[in-house]
Amino acid sequence: MKLKDKVVIVTAAAGAGIGQATVRRLAEEGASVVVSDINEKRIKQVTESLKSEGHKAIGAICDVIKADQIEDMVKKTLDEFGRIDILVNDAAREILAPIVDTTEENWDLVMDVCLKGTFLCTKAVLPTMIKQKSGTIINIASVDGYIGSPMGECSYCSAKAGVMAFTRVTAAENGQHGIRANCLAPGFVPNDFLKRIYPPDELKSMEGMSLLGRGAKPEEMASIIAFLASEDASYLTGEVISASAGLCWRY
Repeated sequence: MKLKDKVVIVTAAAGAGIGQATVRRLAEEGASVVVSDINEKRIKQVTESLKSEGHKAIGAICDVIKADQIEDMVKKTLDEFGRIDILVNDAAREILAPIVDTTEENWDLVMDVCLKGTFLCTKAVLPTMIKQKSGTIINIASVDGYIGSPMGECSYCSAKAGVMAFTRVTAAENGQHGIRANCLAPGFVPNDFLKRIYPPDELKSMEGMSLLGRGAKPEEMASIIAFLASEDASYLTGEVISASAGLCWRY
């Protein structure tokens, strides 16, 4: 177990996507995990499931655009476990519209959840990590931050490119404190949310863009995150790891 005795916070950890797959994988690697999400019912379900499997887990209701809720999450983590070793910033929001139809309100919402939320959560855990002289921060961006998209994702693509840049700054500022920061940029990862906002033919088309002819499983992304969180990645910081089956350079 590569993360034995480590304490992990994962945002957006209770949905059926990368966040939940990650919190489960890191728990399997021995970490004590904080299941952070905005949905109280799902938090309870995931937390109780992890506990029933013998893992150490607590839940924390947290809207990542609200600094007071983030501070409460951090305090709850420290009260329960006494330290914070790993933060995975997975919370995101996507609203489809071309630039000419994107409202300022929707632009701000996507930016707030994807980029500002990453900033606020990182800022909240850094004092503890600096004091410990160790820590790992993993931000979830998207291949769209590299390639853009013609599918009405102007705010999402812009926010995810910002997450990549913010990751590099976090690494540059905090390497002296023994803190690593890296970014994962997934390709197409099918989930229930995407099925609600994209027509079925577009989803099928996105799967076909990959060199493997399919979308990724959340568990495949969780495996990469587990690597980045572990000492196996001890010399990786300030990096953006693309896991897109060729999308980052093919389009």
